[in-house]
Amino acid sequence: MSVIGDAIVWFNDPLNWTNPGGIIERLEEHVEISVVAVLLGCVVAWPLGIALGRRGAASGVIVLLSNLTQAIPVVALLTILTLTPIGLGKPAVIIALAVFSLPALLANAYTGMREIDSEVREAARGMGMTSAQRLLRVELPLAVPFLATGLRIATTTVVATATLATAVNGGGLGMIISAGFGLGPGHGGQILAGAILVAGLALLADAVMAVIERKVTPKVLRRAAGRS
Repeated sequence: MSVIGDAIVWFNDPLNWTNPGGIIERLEEHVEISVVAVLLGCVVAWPLGIALGRRGAASGVIVLLSNLTQAIPVVALLTILTLTPIGLGKPAVIIALAVFSLPALLANAYTGMREIDSEVREAARGMGMTSAQRLLRVELPLAVPFLATGLRIATTTVVATATLATAVNGGGLGMIISAGFGLGPGHGGQILAGAILVAGLALLADAVMAVIERKVTPKVLRRAAGRS
């Protein structure tokens, strides 16, 4: 039987879905790890990117931070974290993936604030708005498309990269692939099934985030983007 046929047989076995360590459990772990990592990345990157973008300075800092976080391989960071008190498991994976999500979140937050027309800011200031009011009522709504784009990129890449959690026993769908390799020759169907699950989840995450990106973008900005 071909590897594809073996994968179909593996998917059709109910025990591979419901047993401990099966698809449902690993899928829940994968989603949990990814969501927490992206949220942690947002907590760190968005306030920093927005603050620096409003000041219109430190673009070099943004580039430097993005390059540094991109230059560190996730596997290397996972290895380093396991040697600290954090140890093996989900916490190490979540921190590593959160660091991995920073470049997209940080760069897009900064760009979103810098792209706001200075005349819009001046008009809001002329209306007597405070700095906080300008941020909440004017600047953030205009920066939403950039924030949403960064969130979409970060989410998709984190979901795909979370497969590496298996390297530190962190759970997720990568454990299915790892288990398939551990069983030796003749279990290519399980390996392929695990890869299909990861790819499918990443595509689903991108599709969901694309819908959210469209929903949170004001109609007037969508029309402007369409005209351009």
